[in-house]
Amino acid sequence: MHWKRGGAITVEARINDRIRVPEVRLVGPNGEQVGIVRIEDALRLAVEADLDLVEVAPLAKPPVCKLMDFGKFKYEAALKERESRRNQTHTVIKEMKLRPKIDQHDYETKKGHVERFLKAGDKVKITIMFRGREQSRPELGLRLLGKLAEDVAELGFVEATPKQDGRNMLMVLAPHRKKSELAKAHSAAEVEQVELAGLAGVDVEVDVEAETA
Repeated sequence: MHWKRGGAITVEARINDRIRVPEVRLVGPNGEQVGIVRIEDALRLAVEADLDLVEVAPLAKPPVCKLMDFGKFKYEAALKERESRRNQTHTVIKEMKLRPKIDQHDYETKKGHVERFLKAGDKVKITIMFRGREQSRPELGLRLLGKLAEDVAELGFVEATPKQDGRNMLMVLAPHRKKSELAKAHSAAEVEQVELAGLAGVDVEVDVEAETA
């Protein structure tokens, strides 16, 4: 059986007659402390209450057991784990490379990519690549990074200030809104869309899973 710090039990917990100890510290179905009882008495109380005796703290002396509906517990735990996986977001760091003497057209194009990444809730690592004599002009990179940070300030902020890394200069931008917040906003918008469509008598199909993925 696996025991997780904080009291969470897993599906491998020992239950009922698989608990082979002479006595246990018993907790009632509503969390009330029954006290230390013989294992035979604990099993009898479980049968009388039509519940399971579940070992929740096997390393305690004596082990702690609780009266509960173990089947219901496993079902609810599986639902919570599934919901947690569904709502889980992964931090993605995109990268955008620029030259210190980039022309305006290329700058606008790359700035557009950065804005798109930030809108999607992703962080962006900005890399200024110096070549030849440009390495003696770090102020060009600092000026360019400052301009970019200012131009996208409505969408993101400077999480890691500019620093020199060999021939390159790096800066990290982070979005004001995290992916989890964006997913919730999308879900709320979809629900509102369905409700409005229902009031109008229109059937609407919404792929919420795709929006929150």
